[in-house]
Amino acid sequence: MLSHWLIDVDAFAAPESLSLFQRDLPLEWIQQALDETNKASIRRRKLPAELVVWLIVGIGLYRNRSITDVLNKLDLQLSRSQGDSIAPSAIPQARKRLTAQPLKALFSLTAKYWTKAEDSGDTWKGLRLFSVDGTQFRSHDTPELASHFQYVKHGKIQHTEYPIVRLCALCSLRSRLIHNVAFGPSNIGEENYAKQLISSITPDSLTIFDRCYLGAELMINWQRQHDSSHWMTPIKSNTRYTVIKQLDEAGRDLIVEMDVSKYARAKDPSLPEKWQARLVLYPEKTQKNHIQGLLTSLVGEHYSYQALLDVYFERWEIENSYGEIKHDMLEDEILLRSQSVEGIEQEIWGILIAYNLVRLEISRIAAEANVSPLRISFMMALRDIQDELMWCAIASPGSIPQKLRAMRKQVKRYILPERKKRPKQRAVRINKTRYPVRSKHLK
Repeated sequence: MLSHWLIDVDAFAAPESLSLFQRDLPLEWIQQALDETNKASIRRRKLPAELVVWLIVGIGLYRNRSITDVLNKLDLQLSRSQGDSIAPSAIPQARKRLTAQPLKALFSLTAKYWTKAEDSGDTWKGLRLFSVDGTQFRSHDTPELASHFQYVKHGKIQHTEYPIVRLCALCSLRSRLIHNVAFGPSNIGEENYAKQLISSITPDSLTIFDRCYLGAELMINWQRQHDSSHWMTPIKSNTRYTVIKQLDEAGRDLIVEMDVSKYARAKDPSLPEKWQARLVLYPEKTQKNHIQGLLTSLVGEHYSYQALLDVYFERWEIENSYGEIKHDMLEDEILLRSQSVEGIEQEIWGILIAYNLVRLEISRIAAEANVSPLRISFMMALRDIQDELMWCAIASPGSIPQKLRAMRKQVKRYILPERKKRPKQRAVRINKTRYPVRSKHLK
């Protein structure tokens, strides 16, 4: 928790304000990322590279403040004895010198350490649980961003109003910590971005996908990464299969065989002509769009029919992660701040590092309160981290322990009540319209 951010005050270099929260994101890690990408500052600047990294993370945490305000409030600049400060025009120049590569390297370094420390022991039947899902961010409508990120087309002449950045993330299912992401132009599909995450998956794991990712190339290669890197995804309505073996009397637990398309084999000649998986069918459809069944690589007898159905519904929680980023962190702002391709990539990496910092704090609060991380209020944790980082920039080190003890006594205020079961079936809301609508309740 924040106590780990606020110790080792004398262990790091100036400015003194940053040394108060360096335990979970130490300057050594930032320096390592800068050295790996050859972006360390050689000249003594008022805004050196290591502080620009912190500025970009701060931009992700403080969406309601201008970039200059974030710089000043967090005291992320060095000054001469005369007290000269940097000009606002120096900030974009410093970001341009830095590029996005150090932020990407820092995200990879922190994600690897934090996820191993926090959720490596949280398993389901000996398997670590992951989810792969995608989202979109809108950027400013400039020729440079439109040319790179592209619009999402709805027809030959219709497309989205703004250029779209498509992102796909590999997340821990229960802590929601992000392990790795792939993002870029919107004319590349989510499945192609998911393929870039294959190297990040660990042995003895189960990754749950949405149905849009179902494809022989992705699923076969996902399991090829490790023999024990398993997958699960809902079956599509047009999926064609042949039953090879029936595992139960009701005919709802099956081993099936499916054809691998010629297109997939042309892209990856190592794919077989046919592939097999386990198909678990739901007993009945309670709604029109209810999931028909699940395909999975888990064929062992100790993975029961009901256990597979139950674990899949943990995936629904992961969609809230993007809501926490867009609604809570970015405060429902329509567009990302930056107006260059490099700036957009910087900003996204900074947002992801900031999100994982909040999730790390939540995981530790949950461990102290002995509840699931999903029962800890993301908004409460985010607001407290924002307040603490700003407070650290002006507080004296001697008052920190007292403040932390007071925070520990209030840990219960983070805990959300247990979620109630859904009282009604899922339903699609009617779109807002200016035309009169006949009520379905009147005859």
